[in-house]
Amino acid sequence: MAVLALDTSAAVAVALVGDGGERLAVRSADERRRHAETLAPLISEVLAEAGVDRTALTAVVAGTGPAPFTGLRVGLVTARTLALSLGIPAFGVSGLDAIAAQAVSDLGLTPGEEVLATADARRREVYWARYRVVAHEGPHATPVVELVAGPDVGPAAGLADQAEGAVVVGEGAALYPDDLPLAEDAPLVPDAVVLARLAIARRDAGLDQPTEPLYLRRPDVQEPAARKRATDAPAADRKASGA
Repeated sequence: MAVLALDTSAAVAVALVGDGGERLAVRSADERRRHAETLAPLISEVLAEAGVDRTALTAVVAGTGPAPFTGLRVGLVTARTLALSLGIPAFGVSGLDAIAAQAVSDLGLTPGEEVLATADARRREVYWARYRVVAHEGPHATPVVELVAGPDVGPAAGLADQAEGAVVVGEGAALYPDDLPLAEDAPLVPDAVVLARLAIARRDAGLDQPTEPLYLRRPDVQEPAARKRATDAPAADRKASGA
């Protein structure tokens, strides 16, 4: 029995873990523009390495971002489709949650310390959320963090207040070091293994884990507004125009 985790919020990451959270197989590719072409082969590779048939999966976990629309939806749609076809649950976990939890383990943070997790939002902006460490090691050897502020998106230069007193991690900070003091050896992108472990711990605690995406920003491409007909204009305007 195993849990498959996928993340396409930044690069493409896939992990297979046991129901107890033990790591079985991992693959990743630093591919930012070909998520759809990259994801399926990586899923096949982790299943083959672990010797697990997809019918033995007990859940599928997807990173819910925040991230730009196009890449993020690839992982979410794949996770939902796979879960539906197998008749198993699909769980969603924020990538910022995963980065914050990983920072607790990687940097040896202790309860009470706070973490500012960041991700690249482009346009000189970052996605961010601030967390407080509750426990260094919780269920399935996964740190427990609680959300203090965010998630939100904004200019890196405007996050000084959020960064103050916090350990700053994530790719967003790495891109704007003049504005955000990245911690040494900080994790930069979500780890699919951590996503899976967080989902298992939350599942066991009976928490809801929707797979709704965290875009935090409207898509760049939007449907054009419908053209107004002459008859939609106020009567005075139609009279003035001769309509």
